[in-house]
Amino acid sequence: MPDTGHMIVPDTKDWTWVLDQACPDCGLDTTAIDAPDVAGRLRANATAWRALLTAPGDLRRRPNPDVWSPLEYACHVRDACRIFSTRLDLMLTKDDPLFANWDQDSTALAEHYNDQDPAQVAVELADAAAALALGFEQVSGAQWQRTGRRSDGARFTVETFARYFIHDPVHHLYDVTGRG
Repeated sequence: MPDTGHMIVPDTKDWTWVLDQACPDCGLDTTAIDAPDVAGRLRANATAWRALLTAPGDLRRRPNPDVWSPLEYACHVRDACRIFSTRLDLMLTKDDPLFANWDQDSTALAEHYNDQDPAQVAVELADAAAALALGFEQVSGAQWQRTGRRSDGARFTVETFARYFIHDPVHHLYDVTGRG
């Protein structure tokens, strides 16, 4: 099946609002999450993605031409884990780093998300999630208050960064299964 990622309208919403209120779609309330608990939540989420990616079914089929397929969402979650691992390392080793921009839509096209092997993506997503979870588990004490920022002006502490991040894989699992 050809990669049809060019039909996706880029998401330009500033999702940092999930730090202040529950998501009306997936139901996750990050205000109720303790940042040290993100690692366990991420591992559980990665297990659900692995089950999805190894189950029978057409993982490449989009529900609508302008909505990613389950495989495309899984590739995005894998890459988000990788990007956030890099950003977490920057926050812990540099003073108030400015994160490099990441265009998730361009990445989906360039990497041909919908043409990737679901079994390989399952392994890569699990590995990326495990690495990020380990990174969060190693944070302690005052490190939770270290800062980093995006080029759009959004500022995070490691604590808010962890809570902000976990919404992404949870929300995208909801996108493809109807369950967070």
